[in-house]
Amino acid sequence: MKRIKTTSRLFEQICGILGSFLCLISGSFLLLIESGGAQGNSFLAILAIVGAFLGFISSYYVNRHLESSGVGFMIAAILVLIGTPSLAKLCSMLLLIAGISALFRK
Repeated sequence: MKRIKTTSRLFEQICGILGSFLCLISGSFLLLIESGGAQGNSFLAILAIVGAFLGFISSYYVNRHLESSGVGFMIAAILVLIGTPSLAKLCSMLLLIAGISALFRK
């Protein structure tokens, strides 16, 4: 009986969930509080929230569909970077790290 070695994807899941959670908080903050007087902020906040949900979905499927979840993390990072100016660099960096490590880690 041969043993099959599997790689744990806990690092990608933690980075993806943490980045998505921070993005969801900053996007909802931007949507609910700062969009009172400005016109374009609500669309950008919704774009960031969509990116956060894509990050959550990619974190859920990282063990089953590795390549598609890596691409999902990268798309979520781009959406977050476009959507939120406040915490965008940290959230996008976490999602990008999760995407790169999902695609290139063996």
